[in-house]
Amino acid sequence: KAAADPGGENKKLNKSQQLKQVFKEYGAVGVSFHVGISLVSLGIFYLAVSSGVDMTAVLFKLGFSESSLQSKMAAGTSTFVLAYAIHKLFAPVRISITIVSVPFIVRYCRKIGFFKPPAPNP
Repeated sequence: KAAADPGGENKKLNKSQQLKQVFKEYGAVGVSFHVGISLVSLGIFYLAVSSGVDMTAVLFKLGFSESSLQSKMAAGTSTFVLAYAIHKLFAPVRISITIVSVPFIVRYCRKIGFFKPPAPNP
């Protein structure tokens, strides 16, 4: 659901603005989902790096540019720092998943009676 925009100036919100709108509209559910998916993402990347997966090759295949990888992956960095850098590269993916998923989750929880229906606007 897009933000109400009487002037029509914000037809296309960027990902950060869309995420803020989801947090504003869905509150704790949006924040909890995003934090949860972020922790899972960081854990997966930490596991991959600590297991010896060549993340540079994986990221090249996924289309990341060499300059963005070189700035994030300095030689000799710790496992956690490297996993965190890769985790940050995937922030747009996590934000997109949150923006798309949270409205469906809230709608489903309202349908089964887990959440109250939204209050009508005066």
